Amino acid sequence: MGHEQLKLENQLCFPVYATSRLITREYQPMLDELGITYPQYLVLLTLWEQDKMPVNDIAKKLILKTNTITPLLKRMEVLGLVKREKDEVDTRKVLVFLTEKSKEMETKAAEIPSKIFNQLLKGNVDVDKLMELKNQLGDIIALLKRVDD
Repeated sequence: MGHEQLKLENQLCFPVYATSRLITREYQPMLDELGITYPQYLVLLTLWEQDKMPVNDIAKKLILKTNTITPLLKRMEVLGLVKREKDEVDTRKVLVFLTEKSKEMETKAAEIPSKIFNQLLKGNVDVDKLMELKNQLGDIIALLKRVDD
């Protein structure tokens, strides 16, 4: 092979992608107990932080397009996790609300981040380095979002 830059081991994107998939896999048993998927969990995290959000705001916060988030929200509505309503002031906006079912899930879901964090610490991962990595990834996300905006 004549192109070193094309080797998988030389890619920045692959370790980020693989880490994301593997961490998401760690979430799955806990999310299965709640009966939700990881993307649904992300939507609920957003709404637990601030209920009654426009679809566009949820999409922006999750760095998704509205045509990606809308089918997800429709499925969540069928499951009784969210309620969608037109904004009375601006009928072009659709507001998303938590339901009683999803509000009740919040307490159990609140245990998930510490469980994931503790699983990561069982290895030889240093807490300070983990937080530094989180901050560095946040910087990369901010940079790439600016390019996309």
